[in-house]
Amino acid sequence: MEFNWTVEKEETQQVKAFLKEQGISKGLLAKIKFQGGKIEVNQSVENVLYKLSFGDQVKITIPDEKEHETLLVDDVSLEIVFEDEHYLVVNKPAGIASIPAQYHPNGTMANRVKAYFKTQNYQNQVIHVVTRLDRDTTGLMLFAKHGFAHAMLDQELRKKEVIKIYQALVAGDVLTLNKHGKIELPIGRDMSSILKRTIVETGQQAKTEYWLTKRNQDKALVNIQLHTGRTHQIRVHFEALGCPLLGDEMYGGKMDSGISRQALHCCQLSFMHPFTKQRLELTSPLAADMKKIVDQL
Repeated sequence: MEFNWTVEKEETQQVKAFLKEQGISKGLLAKIKFQGGKIEVNQSVENVLYKLSFGDQVKITIPDEKEHETLLVDDVSLEIVFEDEHYLVVNKPAGIASIPAQYHPNGTMANRVKAYFKTQNYQNQVIHVVTRLDRDTTGLMLFAKHGFAHAMLDQELRKKEVIKIYQALVAGDVLTLNKHGKIELPIGRDMSSILKRTIVETGQQAKTEYWLTKRNQDKALVNIQLHTGRTHQIRVHFEALGCPLLGDEMYGGKMDSGISRQALHCCQLSFMHPFTKQRLELTSPLAADMKKIVDQL
């Protein structure tokens, strides 16, 4: 894969400094050097110490990424929301994990994306998961199609420039919910469970922002944006408000409302595309089990 830039600075600088400004890491530079890539300036091969001048044309060739053979293939069709040569966004159904685990090596979204990449015969076959969702959460999931694309979005993630909006159905003390609110309660492990989290003073700082969109006497639909990324954050925070998610048995959610998984859906995903410099705004409609309940509110 090739990438091109034109030097716009008046002062001279070394290739390695210029490429760092473009988001090329030391690790990627090493890959270019030792695994068959190359750096060209004005169509001549140069090394990272070459000094660039204004107007120079810089091109890098990144070697293809061969598949990880330990990642199995699960040939199940994907619901693709967006795709270009750098990124793939899919709609994840409920009951499917994002990535394999030791005792569940197949049947995940990563396995399905690998099958898709192989079917399409893409040059880069490594699966780069940028955003994950819990097994029972539905909605938008973002993959990078090569390591440079992944690294560029990791920078946006660290700066909190990748925005995800969730929709959740909650029940309980919903009449106490504000039209707009912020939940700032620390989250830590629940010592009675390997998986469960709880509100604890010694936990990690966590911030959840929500907007009430629809409700009746005992149920509500809320839009949610996370400002931190703690395990089970939405589920823990809404349990703390007395409004656990429908279908979320672990956190006290009602199990008699026609949904048997936590009623949580990633409905919006937006980020600045690092290569086109266009902001992508992607959406996903509610899954059928959640929509049926929302229509009754």
